[in-house]
Amino acid sequence: MQAAHVKRAFKYRFYPTDAQAAELSRTFGCVRKVYNMALAARTEAWTLRAERVNYNATSAMLTAWKKTEELAYLNDVSSVPLQQALRHLQTAFTHFFAKRAKYPRFKSRKRSRRSAEYTTSAFRFRDGRLALAKMTEPLDIVWSRPLPEGAQPSTVTVSQDAAGRWFVSLLVADPGIKPLPCNGSAVGVDAGLDHLLTLSTGEKITNPRHERRDRARLAKAQRELSRKAKGAGANRAKARHKVARIHARIADRRRDALHKLTTRLVRENQTIVIEDLAVRNLLKNGHLARAISDAAWSDFRSLLEYKAQWYGREVIAVDRWFPSSKLCSHCGTLQDRMPLHVRTWTCEGCGTTHDRDVSAANNLLAAGLAVSACGAGVRPQRRIPGGQSAMKQEPLRREP
Repeated sequence: MQAAHVKRAFKYRFYPTDAQAAELSRTFGCVRKVYNMALAARTEAWTLRAERVNYNATSAMLTAWKKTEELAYLNDVSSVPLQQALRHLQTAFTHFFAKRAKYPRFKSRKRSRRSAEYTTSAFRFRDGRLALAKMTEPLDIVWSRPLPEGAQPSTVTVSQDAAGRWFVSLLVADPGIKPLPCNGSAVGVDAGLDHLLTLSTGEKITNPRHERRDRARLAKAQRELSRKAKGAGANRAKARHKVARIHARIADRRRDALHKLTTRLVRENQTIVIEDLAVRNLLKNGHLARAISDAAWSDFRSLLEYKAQWYGREVIAVDRWFPSSKLCSHCGTLQDRMPLHVRTWTCEGCGTTHDRDVSAANNLLAAGLAVSACGAGVRPQRRIPGGQSAMKQEPLRREP
């Protein structure tokens, strides 16, 4: 992969003027309206006539909608974000038909992310100043980090989070992203709750528990919100905004910690082996759902995988049914049971005493290296006399 071809998004906070905020709010509303109307049209066409409607057809619909008196206000905003909304809907359907995602959902005024995407024809970026279509003044952006020298954005995405903060994301080619020198180092990573991660080297990374730090403050703010009557009252809006700010602070801390952690793992190791956890199923556990959600294992894996791809590293995901916690990393004996409260155990076969998480990380590493070497992993199936275990060759999932 050529470094110049790596696309990277740089996200910054900005502070719009009243006129810019009003224009962007109108754009967000129109984007949501067009997306929902196109989704309804495509759903109706398939349900009633078994007809698939593509992007070109919805684009023609948009042209017709703009000519009606009822939807004439769509002409007041830039047409590019509206067309991009239709392209995003087409992508959502492509993922659905490929069975990579669920059926597209309608965008909600309150629950959906407010955003609009502009391509090169709808913005001007010159001398570090960004101006969007339909706006006379450039955005007041806080350049918290520099863009790559000479970078020209290919797309610009403007968004507003639930806490009312405005962000702009610029997608540019970053020539600074290059494969790192191969160091031959490999590490197994076991995710947990007592410790966020345990490495096969024996290192344990503390779980920051970001949500727990603000739990009392969040609960108080949510109680205040629940006492406000539902409606358009200013007091309820203030209370909702207060809750959103606390959630945003928690999410910011969590994201920052995960970025630092994944960057370190990718820089230090050539091969990283993780477990293919079904986080969505784990969240159904009513006792652990809050802690699992706060640990953000899915986000950790996502960040790890794209950074590994950037820097020429390899991430291997071992099958979720691999009994890494019940397997002796010394002799291979498979234990019958391993309850969650057991953190240290002694192997019945060889007498080795294991730290549960460190042993699991070592087992993941061994299975991952087997995948890397021959495309198959070793999964113990049953115990046999003498402290040994019968082994069966089974394919393990390997991530690119």
